[in-house]
This record gives sequence, structure tokens and C-alpha cells, in this order.
Amino acid sequence: MKKIKILSSSKAVVEISKLTQAAIPFFVLTDFEGLNAIVLKVKDCDKLGVRFDFSASNKEKKHQIKISKYPIDYEAYENKFNFVLNELNKGNTFLVNLTSKSSVELNLNLSELYEVASERYKVLIENELCFFSPEIFIQIDENGVVSSFPMKGTIDASLENAELRILADVKELHEHTTIVDLIRNDISMIAEKVWVERFRYIEKIKKNDGSEILQISSEIKGILPKDWKINFGELLFKLLPAGSISGAPKQKTVEIIQQVENEKRGFYTGIAGFFDGKKFDSCVAIRFIEQNEVGFFYRSGGGITTKSDVYQEYLEMIQKIYVPVF
Repeated sequence: MKKIKILSSSKAVVEISKLTQAAIPFFVLTDFEGLNAIVLKVKDCDKLGVRFDFSASNKEKKHQIKISKYPIDYEAYENKFNFVLNELNKGNTFLVNLTSKSSVELNLNLSELYEVASERYKVLIENELCFFSPEIFIQIDENGVVSSFPMKGTIDASLENAELRILADVKELHEHTTIVDLIRNDISMIAEKVWVERFRYIEKIKKNDGSEILQISSEIKGILPKDWKINFGELLFKLLPAGSISGAPKQKTVEIIQQVENEKRGFYTGIAGFFDGKKFDSCVAIRFIEQNEVGFFYRSGGGITTKSDVYQEYLEMIQKIYVPVF
């Protein structure tokens, strides 16, 4: 990202508020911790190699996507899991989103993957990173109503009674309820009235290998102050990091994540947003591939609670390494 200026959070806050007040369309991408961000006027994105599609559209499929996965070995993952479990048992956290970086081999480059993938949100920074996120962070309509859709809970759709099984799973219920409560509290920091519109509804996602997974989301709404555009940058950064990919309580859990993952997440699990001059839409930066001089890496993970099974969490981490297609 040599050509793209990375702003500190304080400078990003000022720039976002300035653009929002002036009704100038912009794109924003933050890092996980909300310490740094890219803020670009939409008219400048293309020349800097930044592309995004927040319309859930895709072009006709031209390539067969092939991904060879080389995840962290089970013993190394188990060590990380046990570290998290110890923190959970000590009461330092109730839920931790544990992620890992897997080496992958691809038959397409990042630009080709961006073209082929089909997801609600797609973002590409040429030769650097690409992600295809199904998870909304927040949306703000023209009337100042803010909506958030935390996504927590995944199951293989081919399993018998998959929908009933995941809805009845006590661990999944606890994990999802914790995140809904966290997001509701977060939205309360910026909104005057907050409520849960929908609780635990299911969405189906098709993967590049032809299989499908079910994911559970909820919908939380709030009403922003009428002057929200004046200081929107500050309001947005108050919500970071996103609760669904950190955990609860947020501050202590982020400290645990930094210890156990032992590597900066960077823009992975940050948020990407688009202001069109009137409305704001954004996603959590998951289903994330990055590229460096060594090759391609895919980051994935899931929520860990005291009821989690280490082997099942390991399998879920691998299961989430895919490129979504319609």
C-alpha cells in the first residue's frame, strides 16, 4: 500500500467528519483496533488500485476457483485455544474471537478473485488484499436510523437438521447472545434509542467448492442524533473494534487476542465503509486474503467460550477458508 496514505485514528476521524458534512462520497477501511485507517474520496479509489462493491453483485463466473489450504497445525491451534480457555475460566473474558493465518495456494490472483467472488461486500486493494464479507457492520439510512447485524454461529448446511441443530446448540446461543448484548451496548454509545429488531435469523452461504454453510445473525437498530454527520468520524470510531470479531468485555478481550495471536491483525477484522453522500453502509473485514512477497494468506477464526470444543473450533477455522460464489 505504498501509494495509499494511512491515517492515524485522530486524523481519520477529522477527515471522515469533514467529508460527511460536505456530502462527499468516500470509502474507509480501518484496522482491527481502530488505530489506523484509509480514507479516500470515491473518485480517487480507482487510480490507487482500490475497488469495492457493496451491492451484492457479481459478474458472470469465468474461472473455477481452487484453493489449497495449509492451516496452522492442530497442536499449535490447541495451545492457543487452551490459553484462551484459561482466560475464560479465570473470568477475564466471556467470549474471545480467536483467529489464525493459513497459507493458501490459489489458481487466480487477487484481482481475478475479486471479479469472480459473489458476496454482499467485496473489497480489493490490488496486489495487497482482498476480502468478501457477508457481515454488515452498521448501516445508516437518510433518516439517521442506524442498524447493525452481528453474525455469530456457523454450521455445515449439509448436516441433517442443520438449522434446528445450530438454533438448539447451547454454546452457539450463549455466544450469539453475548455478542448481541455487546453490540446493543455499543450502539447505545452513539444512538438515542436502541432495540433488537430480529434475534437469531439464518442466512445460507455457498462456497467455491459447491458446499453451503448456515450462519446466524441478529438485527439491532438505533436512532442517531439529528446532527450525526457533524461528528460522524468520532461516532464511527467509538464502535471499534467490532464486537463480533473481538469479544466481551471488549477492552480486556482485545488484550487477550493480542497476546494469544502474537501478530497484528492489520486490516483483517477492521471495518470497510462507503458513504454515498446521504447514507452509510459498512462491513466487517472477514473472509480475508492478503498477499506478501512469500505468497497468499487467508485469515479465519471463530468465537471461543467455556463450552467450546477445541477440535470443532479448529475445523470451523478451516471451513471458513473459502471464496463465496452464487
